Amino acid sequence: MACSLQTSFLHGLKFHAETALVDKRIRGNGLVSVVCSAEGDHMTAGRSTALVMSPGPKTQLETTTTTTTRKVLITTSNTGKFGRFGGKYVPETLIACLSQLESEFNMVLHDSQFQAELATALRDYVGRETPLYFAQRLTDHYKNKGGGVGPEIYLKREDLNHGGSHKINNAIAQAMIAKRMGRTTIVAATGAGQHGVATAAACAKLSLKCTILMGTLDMERQPSNVTLMNLLGAQVKAVNGNFKDASSEAMREWVGNLETSYLLTGAAVGPHPCPSMVREFQSVIGKETRRQAMERWGGKPDVLLACVGTGSNALGLFHEFIADEDVRLMGVEAAGFGLHTGKHSATLAKGDVGVYHGAMTYLLQDDQGQIVGPHSIGVGMEYPGVSPELSFLKETGRLELYTATDQEALNAYQRLCRLEGILPAMEASHALGFLEKLCPTLPDGAKVVVNCSGRGDKDAPAVFSLTQGSTLPDLPSHTKGIL
Repeated sequence: MACSLQTSFLHGLKFHAETALVDKRIRGNGLVSVVCSAEGDHMTAGRSTALVMSPGPKTQLETTTTTTTRKVLITTSNTGKFGRFGGKYVPETLIACLSQLESEFNMVLHDSQFQAELATALRDYVGRETPLYFAQRLTDHYKNKGGGVGPEIYLKREDLNHGGSHKINNAIAQAMIAKRMGRTTIVAATGAGQHGVATAAACAKLSLKCTILMGTLDMERQPSNVTLMNLLGAQVKAVNGNFKDASSEAMREWVGNLETSYLLTGAAVGPHPCPSMVREFQSVIGKETRRQAMERWGGKPDVLLACVGTGSNALGLFHEFIADEDVRLMGVEAAGFGLHTGKHSATLAKGDVGVYHGAMTYLLQDDQGQIVGPHSIGVGMEYPGVSPELSFLKETGRLELYTATDQEALNAYQRLCRLEGILPAMEASHALGFLEKLCPTLPDGAKVVVNCSGRGDKDAPAVFSLTQGSTLPDLPSHTKGIL
């Protein structure tokens, strides 16, 4: 059965859909269904009668997650389906290519030689393992605000990886797969440029041609990463718009040369097996965190906290602990100017279920199903979709979902700079910003691990411009001054 659902790329072609005859789409205020017709090889979208969904119970913190009593029993999908999310909604011409990639991915997972080579690359090239750093002054800051009571805050220092972010974990692994498959050209899309830098570096190391697609708006906001990609030998192509537009163009470029090119995805979105591959290669973050926590305090973290753009860094930290129900998984989306303004990137909090870039997931869309442009001060969080696996974790209630505004992220960026001497990426600053609300609700001594997913050098000029040397009123006097 094929499907002619319009997506933002290659629309008008026949599409393959691994779905039942009816896929239900939950909206914030009703139920929408995608119905496959029996006429030819096409699928048509239809809206059913509205059905109001009753919200689940709230926690101490105001959460946007709908809870359920259903127990999370599966943590990995071999089919690319997480409940009703995921799948392959792509042109039939891509099915064979994706199936070949899936087969190769499954083989390397059990290939001892590949795993040994990857482990060496992660150690000697990427610089793993990354520290689990106790943020003493940040911890003291919140304890002082809490009358001497508060959690202990640890940072998983993915910012210390080669290239300055977690993105290299996946990029080096997928580039190795591409070379193993005989591909000579890598195509990738990037938002904030962190995935672009990581991909360009991996391609330079493995002698692969590299083309990076980047939105013009993002290039203006992250010029330093554009420079780094060029220095690393990548061809950087500008695409009108932002990351979602660059992603569409990267898919088109890949389809134009399937025999020799490889689409290296850095976001945990797209058709299967792409989200599963990204999550698998990022899961090293959580595996290290479990081992390091046991060494540091002899147990597991109480809370894992990560920003959520498309989900690569969040799943990298969370996946190892999904079955540990005594460990809270907290995702923080970008609330932008505020959820009420419509200028945000809070896909899980405010989105509806639909199909985009080859998979079923939560999307920012209007009542006609058209994509709504996202906004965030964190360029890497500006995408209208999200990981199918995170969509599933939201629906099962395993993922606690919160948001942080541009201002809260900006404040958190400055706070970590002043208290710990660490420049976090603006994306990671959303998770750090949520500590303001989270810490007062936690018992004394609770162990909180925040994924510091990237380095904030790229954001420093924008932060300085926006703050104009202003300081945070709640910091000690000796930390105040020009940023």
